[in-house]
This record gives sequence, C-alpha cells and structure tokens, in this order.
Amino acid sequence: MAKIDGKYITVESESPDYPVTVTENPVEKGVNLVDHVQAGARTLSLSGRIVGTNAAKTEAYIIAAKDKGKIVKYIGRTAFTGVITTFSTSRDYTIANGMTFTLDLREVRIATSSYVSRLPAPVKSQAAAVDNKGTQQKKNKSKSKPKSKHKPKPKPKKSKTSSKASAASSVINKPQRAPIKPGSKWGTGNLL
Repeated sequence: MAKIDGKYITVESESPDYPVTVTENPVEKGVNLVDHVQAGARTLSLSGRIVGTNAAKTEAYIIAAKDKGKIVKYIGRTAFTGVITTFSTSRDYTIANGMTFTLDLREVRIATSSYVSRLPAPVKSQAAAVDNKGTQQKKNKSKSKPKSKHKPKPKPKKSKTSSKASAASSVINKPQRAPIKPGSKWGTGNLL
C-alpha cells in the first residue's frame, strides 16, 4: 500500500527518473567536449490500482490536485514530493470496486521573492553624504508678470540710478560655486 497525501492507493510499479542536461562542444577528432552538466527535474511514474469504497473519492482528489497544480507527497517504496503531470484511469471487468491507473509526478522548485522592505544597518551606513554639488545658480525671487500681447513695453529711462541697479542685479544672478574639500583634485586645477 502506498499513499498520496494520505489517500491509499495500490502501486504495482514505480519508475523514478533522474535526468541531467549535458552541453557539448564539437572537436575535430575524438569525442565531443562536455563542459557543463545541469540536473533536470526528477520524475516518478506510477502504475497500479485504486480500489475500495473510497476509490471514487481518491480519484476525484487526484484529479483536483492535478488541475490545481497542488504539490503532493507520495510515500511508497520511494518517497517523492511534486506535482501530478499526468493521470489516467482504466476500468474493466476484472476490478469490480475500482480502477487501474497510471500517474506521473514531477519535482518542482518554488521561487521566493528577494524583496526586503528595509536595508540592514551596515548597508545604510555605506552611503556617504554628497559634499560637492558643483556650481549652483541661485533662483531669482522676483516673480515676473505675464506679458500682454497687445500692449507695447515702455522703454526704460536712462539715469544714473538705473545703471547701478542693473549692475547690482547682475551680481545677484551670478552663479556661485559650491565649497570644495581641501585636497580634492577638483579644487587644485590638476584634473589629470
């Protein structure tokens, strides 16, 4: 007697398979070179009978588990955990209260998310603050009014005070350099 998720079945034969994928490179003489071997998913083929008063319920459970892709645990001569990929039954006059079946199980590996909501403390401390932001231009705080398309702009009058005011405004809008650390290659003028 064997079990699939606690449901009893009679298994007559088990055929486990352990495949690998081999990559080959051709050579001029002799056998091809093998440079990589990768294990494939293991499979288990079962054949036997489902008999007894609960045969219909066991069959329905196996079909539902196959359709949903549920991972089942098989315990018989071989212990195996995987998904059911094929399941077929046959009914004839030799079995009155059940059926014969063939079933294939396949090993699966479930991926998990590597997302971490917060970084650990040592990783956070490796990020340094920005010391040199380069040349920064100050924003002009005066708000300009939108120009009207229909009204001509009046010409400014020339006076001594207006030339001083324009010189002062050009000083305000001049970009200022951010402070540079002493000993930095950017502050010495020797970039190479």
